[in-house]
Amino acid sequence: MATDVTTQDQAAAEASRNLRKEITGKVTSSKMDKSITVAVVQKQKHPLYGKFITKTTKFHAHDENNECGEGDTVLIMSTRPLSKTKRWRLVEIIERAK
Repeated sequence: MATDVTTQDQAAAEASRNLRKEITGKVTSSKMDKSITVAVVQKQKHPLYGKFITKTTKFHAHDENNECGEGDTVLIMSTRPLSKTKRWRLVEIIERAK
């Protein structure tokens, strides 16, 4: 019976780890050591006038191998706080800048 409980706990831990947010954005700065700044652009429709408004949010992400460059399109995932501003980490580079 004890093995059933531990396997359920492990399955719950793995499931909660898969619920992390993933965002696609464009690298705007890679000048820091092991860190990048990613800009995420969202288009929202104004509730009254119907005009589409562009909103940009910047996130600081951890880049362990310093492999990103400015202009790259990347996928980042939320993680535990790594520093004062870094709450995201690099998952993969979707497209390199030309």
